[in-house]
Amino acid sequence: MATTRTRSEGTSTSAPVDPLELERQVCFALSVASRTVLNVYRPLLEPMGLTHPQYLVMLALWQHAPMSVKDVGELLQLDSGTLSPLLKRLESSGLVTRTRDPQDERALTVSLTAQGRALRRQATRIPGQVVSRLGIDIAELEDLHRALTRVIDAAVTATS
Repeated sequence: MATTRTRSEGTSTSAPVDPLELERQVCFALSVASRTVLNVYRPLLEPMGLTHPQYLVMLALWQHAPMSVKDVGELLQLDSGTLSPLLKRLESSGLVTRTRDPQDERALTVSLTAQGRALRRQATRIPGQVVSRLGIDIAELEDLHRALTRVIDAAVTATS
């Protein structure tokens, strides 16, 4: 079955569309987009002493602290094997504390230190700098965010 494809030059050809063509794969586009966008964040986060995963933890805490480790993991969709080392590094950097919940000794609560709260002021510049470096209109980025959220929800449903 032939399908018409339009090339970027504007010419049209009739050729079968290969369902395994690399450039057509959603997973490929997401993987490359993730790596390249994170490369935009890296030089902005380095002066703050944060990696991108640590930045995500701090974003969650700036919005919701104090939080249980379990709640942080659920919000960020990270398993404990990934989250625990992140929290340990943030704690050793003096940005967060982890304490046992007196009501449930098995649960840990993560709180921001004064240093962690102060870092938020510096972080407020990050979103604008990312938008500026990408050179993409904020409305287009918001549309992309909505589309990616739908993809994430669909993938979670498909794998549940």
